[in-house]
Amino acid sequence: MKRLLAIILMTFALVACSSGGNEKAGTGNTENTQNTKEANTTVSEQTEGKKAKGTITLYTSQPEEDAKKLVDGFKKVYPEADVVVFRSGTEELVSKILSEKEVNALQADVVLVADTVTFEILKEKDILDKYVSPELDGLNEKFYDKENYYAGTKIISTGIIQNTDIYSGEVKGFKDLISPETKSQTIMPSPLYSGAAAYNLSLLTRTDGIGWDFYKGLKDNDILVDKGNGAVQKSVVSGQKGLGIIVDYMANRSKKEGAPVEFIYPEEGSPIVTEPVGIVKGSKNLEAAQAFYDYIISKEGQELAASMGYTPIREDIEAPEGLKSAKELNILSGDDKVLLENREADKEEFSKIFQ
Repeated sequence: MKRLLAIILMTFALVACSSGGNEKAGTGNTENTQNTKEANTTVSEQTEGKKAKGTITLYTSQPEEDAKKLVDGFKKVYPEADVVVFRSGTEELVSKILSEKEVNALQADVVLVADTVTFEILKEKDILDKYVSPELDGLNEKFYDKENYYAGTKIISTGIIQNTDIYSGEVKGFKDLISPETKSQTIMPSPLYSGAAAYNLSLLTRTDGIGWDFYKGLKDNDILVDKGNGAVQKSVVSGQKGLGIIVDYMANRSKKEGAPVEFIYPEEGSPIVTEPVGIVKGSKNLEAAQAFYDYIISKEGQELAASMGYTPIREDIEAPEGLKSAKELNILSGDDKVLLENREADKEEFSKIFQ
């Protein structure tokens, strides 16, 4: 009888242990999720013990100098890792990626380009890999993909740069660029080259009070269309043009360097892009690709972005002097699905107007 009782007690003990083990396994994901929401001082501390090493390839539309600073910052945290950078305009990069996909020869491990609509294209084409970064807790959920295919890395507003030595009139918003006073004064980036400009085209033509009439007005007002934002910056800073449609950080940098320019946030509202980052499906170095993704949106990576003059995507990092934070901006927004569906048709219509 004693022996039978001992066996029964032992059986209950084993069942209890087994039940406890299953409960722990069942809640493991919850515990891990909670752990990702714990704030860490730096990504260096958070990634302690990770062994990201080897080489990854980054496709980006960032300015070359900024891409180098980003890579250098990453390598300080992961000295055994390296990043090969291929840089071009967003529209050209997307064409390259889609061509590589067609022949099953994707070269990039990570993509960092202008806007969410571009990433919706890549997601639709099954080019991106899902990744739930532990750094997402530092981001407002409106700035990353709900399905975890990409996350924004900064906030880049489009507005107007004015060289006050060349054009001294008052400029408050986009509508001023189609007034008789500004005829032949303005330059803009081409949506056929710049991802931000392509996003702005689809957004602004669907914004009340702007629409296609704005772009037709720009054409009638003899606006110069050049390749990208860099060309706009160079033209206005040098005094070739008095006004330009440009992204905020470029105008702000020029002002800090002593150029006689001001950046104007349009009274109609500011189109923004968040220059998302995503991992390419089939990456040959997934661990390093994920580490790079983490670094960009970590506090340490965002402090680096702010030091380069970008408005950070994280709300716990201050915007650079001269720029508005995400909370201060009057952001113009649209339906990404609609913008995606109409992107190519919008570019064709733009080409017809400016042919």
